[in-house]
Amino acid sequence: MDNGFWEDQDQAQKIVQRISQLKDKVIVFQELAGNFEDLVVLAELGEEENDEAVAAEIREGMIALTRRVADLELAVLLSGLYDRGNAIISLHAGAGGTESQDWVEMLVRMYTRWAERHKFKIDVLDLLPGDEAGIKSATLEVSGPNAYGYLRSEKGVHRLVRISPFDAAGRRHTSFASLDVLPEVEDDVDIQINQEDLRIDTFRSSGAGGQHINKTDSAVRITHIPTGIVVSCQNERSQFSNRLAAMKMLRAKLTDLELRKKEAELAALRGDQQEIAWGSQIRSYVFHPYSLVKDHRTNEETGNINAVMDGEIDSFIAAFLKEKARGQNK
Repeated sequence: MDNGFWEDQDQAQKIVQRISQLKDKVIVFQELAGNFEDLVVLAELGEEENDEAVAAEIREGMIALTRRVADLELAVLLSGLYDRGNAIISLHAGAGGTESQDWVEMLVRMYTRWAERHKFKIDVLDLLPGDEAGIKSATLEVSGPNAYGYLRSEKGVHRLVRISPFDAAGRRHTSFASLDVLPEVEDDVDIQINQEDLRIDTFRSSGAGGQHINKTDSAVRITHIPTGIVVSCQNERSQFSNRLAAMKMLRAKLTDLELRKKEAELAALRGDQQEIAWGSQIRSYVFHPYSLVKDHRTNEETGNINAVMDGEIDSFIAAFLKEKARGQNK
């Protein structure tokens, strides 16, 4: 059989999977609608009998129903081409030396805790430790349903304001870290990579690891010459595994480049006046002189900064997705 047959088979399988996912959402909606009708009937009975126990049951039911409706609304908003797949996130320290590198380490922990809360798998693909403390840069793979759909809201510059633990004078410092989010792309996606366009270098791992990693040139750096995109991986135990992981990152970056081009074209057609500021500051985390985390795109904020740093960022993700959906529907 020719390749066309297998491509048609793969396409048919994807369509069937998508139909199944949409059916699941419809089933959940019908279930929630039924729960609401049950609560209405219960409320009418409770009003007739003036039963306080029924009122308490209704309150509990409405709280649970509201939470499930919010979850369904968020799931419906994840309708992008790659939203249902895995994500690759890369964090880089801004200017500021140890202070910014410590901020990157704090963000790595925050996203790790968020992934754990959602039962997502998280793997370190590349990590460059700071000179004295913290992390200069890190690349993580987050695997789970809708991982990219959720995490694409986190792309941008994150700002930290606090009393620096590295300043003997106890002065307040402002630090920045950038976060990039890419969709993990399957091999069958039409992204053409010519081997002639690649420069592949090997080098010795700079991070902590076993004897094999430290004593051989197992780390891999790939440069895509036409675009200038550079990716590297050093956390796998063999050069072959690092090369596979680096190619995965390269495919993700090339896909992201195409997505940005298409979004720019759509913005031009819609007549949007603002540029697509991928590197703009999106959120501030203030530890001093007060406690506040504020998203500058949606104005979503909370004073519970410790909970945010422990991975409770779902309110920011939901606010971004809703704001984006409203903008697209204008």
